Amino acid sequence: MTKTVFIASAEPYTGKSIVALGLVNMLLGQARKIGYFKPIIDADPREKKDAHIETILSYFKLAVAYEDTYAYTRPEALRLMEADAQGEMIDTIIHKYKQLEENYDFTVVEGSDYVGPGTAFEFDANVSIAKNLGVPVIMVVSGEGKTTAQVISAALTTLRSFEAREVPVLLVVANKIKPEQVEDVRELLLGQLPHDMILAVIPEDVNLLHPTMREIHAALGGKLLFGEQQLANQVDNYVIGAMQVPNFLNYLKENVLIVTPGDRGDIIICALQANSSASYPRVAGIVLTAGSEPEAPIVRLIEGLPAVVPILAVPTGSFETTTRVAAIKSRIGPDNPKKIQLAISTFERYVDVRALEEKMVSYQPEGITPHMFQYRLLQWAKRKRQHIVLPEGNDDRILRAAALLLQQNVVDLTILGNPQEVAASAKRLGIQLPPNHLRVIDPVQSKYYSEYVQTFYELRKTKGVNEDMARDLMRDVSYFGSMMVHQGHANGMVSGAVHTTQHTIRPALQFIKTKPGVSVVSSVFFMCLPDRVAVFGDCAVNPNPTAEQLAEIAISSAESSQAFGIESRIAMLSYSSGTSGVGADVEKVRAATEFVRQKRPDLKVEGPIQYDAAVDPIVGRQKLPDSEVAGQASVLIFPDLNTGNNTYKAVQRETGALAIGPVLQGLNKPVNDLSRGCTVDDVFNTVVITAIQSQQG
Repeated sequence: MTKTVFIASAEPYTGKSIVALGLVNMLLGQARKIGYFKPIIDADPREKKDAHIETILSYFKLAVAYEDTYAYTRPEALRLMEADAQGEMIDTIIHKYKQLEENYDFTVVEGSDYVGPGTAFEFDANVSIAKNLGVPVIMVVSGEGKTTAQVISAALTTLRSFEAREVPVLLVVANKIKPEQVEDVRELLLGQLPHDMILAVIPEDVNLLHPTMREIHAALGGKLLFGEQQLANQVDNYVIGAMQVPNFLNYLKENVLIVTPGDRGDIIICALQANSSASYPRVAGIVLTAGSEPEAPIVRLIEGLPAVVPILAVPTGSFETTTRVAAIKSRIGPDNPKKIQLAISTFERYVDVRALEEKMVSYQPEGITPHMFQYRLLQWAKRKRQHIVLPEGNDDRILRAAALLLQQNVVDLTILGNPQEVAASAKRLGIQLPPNHLRVIDPVQSKYYSEYVQTFYELRKTKGVNEDMARDLMRDVSYFGSMMVHQGHANGMVSGAVHTTQHTIRPALQFIKTKPGVSVVSSVFFMCLPDRVAVFGDCAVNPNPTAEQLAEIAISSAESSQAFGIESRIAMLSYSSGTSGVGADVEKVRAATEFVRQKRPDLKVEGPIQYDAAVDPIVGRQKLPDSEVAGQASVLIFPDLNTGNNTYKAVQRETGALAIGPVLQGLNKPVNDLSRGCTVDDVFNTVVITAIQSQQG
């Protein structure tokens, strides 16, 4: 079941506030605590609060602090987009959203409004936000000013954009449809939308479309002379009062706004009298133009009337004023409960609420984006603080990553190295290494040095190791760090920024050893591709595994995938798919696939299969139409180290994917290897992964 729905549009003024109000009202009938979140708002709240947020919070009395309901203002988001920092923006939005989500039974997320500069990036940003939050969408399109064909085209184009990014759409709302178009729009959309998608076609309603006098006052500014108590009057028409009174009266319509120069006392008195007469339509208000106000006798007359419609005085001329009035778009505000109630009843009337509820209950999210994956990893690592040893205290990247980890309170750290040299390096780099949760140890000076030497000697004396050799090896930071893990003085180790893979792994194999039932240590990379996270194994350890070892690598990789929240669908990669290929290499993969099925019948596995058939749904359907893995594999097992290592690096370089790893699997306690070309982010992420592995161990 989903706990969140994202309301999105591709253009301004679609009326998505109707959906937001109706949805929150529907959810309050099922859950007590409803959250509301709008990632990007139009203006700085210190200057003007967002009308949608204020309306939702005040009308439903939601216990959400205003500052928790948004992440960025439009100018802030635009600056990040222009600086190519969309990743930073997404990370912050995820962080704020997750904080809100944790405290509420259900959260309604509303996309941005497309009002102001930067609309070119806006739709893509909304799709990206929905994708990274991992939530389904209610999509709203407007029929205002459109032909039937244009409505259909807009709906299908927008839907395809969501589908192309694999963002699921639960409900399509075609709003503000002219009454005479409703049936055609419904019939044409039903014929082209997926059969299981819910459709709501909402006719335009002037009571929701047209502004109130309060909105006109806010848009025009000016001075309110009379009628403050009737600012809720709805304006359905407007007329310029520039003619003689008898002719002017012929142009009055229900809920009319009269625009006239302030010196036209005859028009003002005529309008007020018409409003009081049962023979003429209701007047909503009067706007006096050209910076002039009624003369004193007219003002005195108005002041003596029992009830007066709103009268505004503005500095602009009549033509400019009417142009501005025509451009005003009504928005449902917190001070208009009548419109709010109408919006809710409209939602209930035209949306199949029961079908929507069933959709939300049955919805199961698929896959995970890189931003959400990294956020989730960080939160998991913080659940139960672990102690990680970093043997390479002489490397600047290690120290920079250590500073970030300690500042974010992720782990406790031991850095191996000369304490004075580490302090000097930190000063040179201009970084702070907070002393809390940090130890810097010179192995030879450690109080555990003699104990570790004796322990290593006892463990390895049958392998020809004497006490002098044990003393020498315990001076090596990789051996000392691994012994800390073995002895329980640290929960895990991360090394390899300076040392080779073999140098990092060898001590672990000698005395930490493999888990029961595991004969081979292997590795995976978590490949953070643009829209998903895939698991690649084994790309770092085993040069040419046997069929049995390949099967074990696949099972370990699937378990690693599941442990980090990624559904495992295993593709055993080869140069052919299915039964078409022959030869020793493909037969090894075929045999390994059968071993996996025998040992773990609960796992979804396909092999042999080519890379394109494993990850591309179209190719997968063509080559292996009956496979539940083809086209949607999440765990990709390479037949040998040569293929795996080259492929992961090619994918990383060509797509810009973040590769987290190699993450070692199969050891009794977590020890992980870094590439000697690693970045600070690589070190940070690998420590986080190691902390989570140690929690699970």
